[in-house]
Amino acid sequence: MGFSLSFIWSPAGWKLKEDYLPSGWLCLVCGASDTQELPPNFLKLPKDAYTPDLIAASDCMLGKIGYGTVSEALAYKLPFVFVRRDYFNEEPFLRNMLEFYRSGVEMIRRDLLTGHWKPYLERAISLKPCYEGGINGGEVAAHILQETAIGKNYASDKLSGVRRLRDAIVLGYQLQRVPGRDVSIPEWYTNAENELGLSTGSPTSEMSESNAITEFCTDDFEILHGDLQGLSDTRSFLNSLVELNNVSDSEKNNEKRQMRERKAAAGLFNWEVDIFVTRAPGRLDVMGGIADYSGSLVLQMPIREACHVAVQRNHPSKHRLWKHALARQNAKGQGPMPVLQIVSYGSELSNRGPTFDMDLSDFMEGEQPISYEKANKYFAQDPSQKWAAYVAGTILVLMKELGVRFEDSISMLVSSAVPEGKGVSSSAAVEVASMSAIAAAHGLSISPRELALLCQKVENHIVGAPCGVMDQMTSACGEANKLLAMVCQPAEIIGLVTIPSHFRFWGIDSGIRHSVGGADYGSVRIGAFMGRKIIKATASTRLSQSMSTANGASPDEVDNDGLELLEAEASLDYLCNLSPHRYEALYANLLPQSMLGEVFLEKYVDHGDTVTVIDKKRTYSVTAAAKHPVYENFRVKAFKALLTSASSNEQLTALGELLYQCHYSYSACGLGSDGTDRLVQLVQEMQHGKASRVDDGTLYGAKITGGGSGGTVCVVGRNCLRSSQHILEIQQRYKKATGYLPFIFEGSSPGVGKFGYLKIRRSIAPKS
Repeated sequence: MGFSLSFIWSPAGWKLKEDYLPSGWLCLVCGASDTQELPPNFLKLPKDAYTPDLIAASDCMLGKIGYGTVSEALAYKLPFVFVRRDYFNEEPFLRNMLEFYRSGVEMIRRDLLTGHWKPYLERAISLKPCYEGGINGGEVAAHILQETAIGKNYASDKLSGVRRLRDAIVLGYQLQRVPGRDVSIPEWYTNAENELGLSTGSPTSEMSESNAITEFCTDDFEILHGDLQGLSDTRSFLNSLVELNNVSDSEKNNEKRQMRERKAAAGLFNWEVDIFVTRAPGRLDVMGGIADYSGSLVLQMPIREACHVAVQRNHPSKHRLWKHALARQNAKGQGPMPVLQIVSYGSELSNRGPTFDMDLSDFMEGEQPISYEKANKYFAQDPSQKWAAYVAGTILVLMKELGVRFEDSISMLVSSAVPEGKGVSSSAAVEVASMSAIAAAHGLSISPRELALLCQKVENHIVGAPCGVMDQMTSACGEANKLLAMVCQPAEIIGLVTIPSHFRFWGIDSGIRHSVGGADYGSVRIGAFMGRKIIKATASTRLSQSMSTANGASPDEVDNDGLELLEAEASLDYLCNLSPHRYEALYANLLPQSMLGEVFLEKYVDHGDTVTVIDKKRTYSVTAAAKHPVYENFRVKAFKALLTSASSNEQLTALGELLYQCHYSYSACGLGSDGTDRLVQLVQEMQHGKASRVDDGTLYGAKITGGGSGGTVCVVGRNCLRSSQHILEIQQRYKKATGYLPFIFEGSSPGVGKFGYLKIRRSIAPKS
């Protein structure tokens, strides 16, 4: 087999390795530098090589998604293994096109960088691309653009394709020719967003609370249990169920209902049976972040954006199966068996399939549930279906941890407004909403704290992401307009801290996709655990030496307090239990800046972390990774104490300074990014600019959040109109610099423990 690899970008120091390719494969590398050394199964192409001919002769292509690569993949009917791009708004449309023509397989960046290529390549060559359209698209588009620009294709319908194209041309001209001009987003784009239930964070795209979509159609459903609690997004979700209920009655050709996910959802539920609905929000990491796995105190705010899940259980004989699921059961010849069917809204914005189904017997091996390792491999078979691990994985965890057995078929509808890849725990929101809905439908009583711990197992062991538990805890136990204070040892909630009314928090998305499963996050976590192991070993040695000295000394000469401290440090469970002054006095100068995995394992055997594995050939940063949680725990404690102090500029300045210190500590660990650094710099410019000094200050600090390496920046500022105006100004400045309009997170909402669940039932029969 042979395939081409297009170098659109490559991280500094990244080297291709021979074992990245399956045996017998050859990779033709386009765009490699003259100095780059390649393994024998990677062939560097000359600069004058005609790339299209080489692509046409390949079995598949691997690269970063773009107009050129997608068009070549479609034109040559070539499977394309692609990696997402930051700051590229057109990406969802290109992914959709690849999926529609069976030409694309998405590879996550971590697997690209670590050489886990084999399953993606094997999946790619099994595809049968089916594009039959013309391949002179450039010529056709040029004529359309020319004729549209001169008004030949003018259409009065503002939602027509031609009208949208004309508006796009005008907008592009304005943005290109009038630097700094505040050009509003065209009306058609805003309408399109609202049709899909999306948001760019722009005020123009927000839907009014009084909009008709927020009015729940109680004539169609009645709420048997629970309360909407005034949440407009929950009303909207219930209305989407009403639309599914009435879809067969509508004679309108509604574009939304032509989406495959909507069609699948329309046949998902039996409207004669109760449906259980839950809601779980994402979270904004105000303080604590990656120190959670080292036992730190963390402060987390549940955000306004949330995930809704609807669940229904039916006897297998009464369950409405999709055609392929029915064919699968018929082929087994065992009669009706419990099946899980999931529809996930929002697939049009990602490269995942809109549906997933499986026989629940796949989770069993004899009389026992399968191992987490086997479940991880099960969901990793098809990259477009890996998302189902977050949802279906909750069922396996309930089976293994609580001994639950599922004898009924399960239908699930997942609709999340928590944006993916922005560091606000979209995965935790899905997990918590899914597990709580399944628990409600099956009469399981699980406390919010226990629910969060179970959901962490889904992410750690089935999805395979080495995250701490603060994300799931906030989504399950958080309350609106309060910070959840938790000591992660492993998950002790110490209270809820009301956010004072004179200041507020915002989140600003950098546009750089964040992944808690990324190699950087995992390597920093490993470095922190390496540091803890070295500190424990050092303390143990010092303790032995001190004990030997103490045996020959008089009682008055023995420093018992010093011995007790060394004893505690020799058995240190969490780095955050080590105070900064002890760290600086005894250990800071002894920790290596970095260490090769093989050298560490030879000396210390293991690092004591059950969810990460040390790569013997990789060098890990130790000092920065270990220092961060020691000082971060202190910063969070100081932050919490300041929250309740008297209102003053000094209070806000101190809170902001703690955010800044946290941000630069992330960078020292290697978890920064150009986008988040730029946003923090913009906040600083706004804070120290003349306008803020005149207004007695508006914004006071900012930091990268969550797992780092992109995602969202948390900003603290005064709760006033001028602060909001400055946030919007930062949004526009960032867009001008990068071309990306950041999503702004503001507002808060309750966790699933406070929300509970809704039990709804159709109250009228469908119209004839």
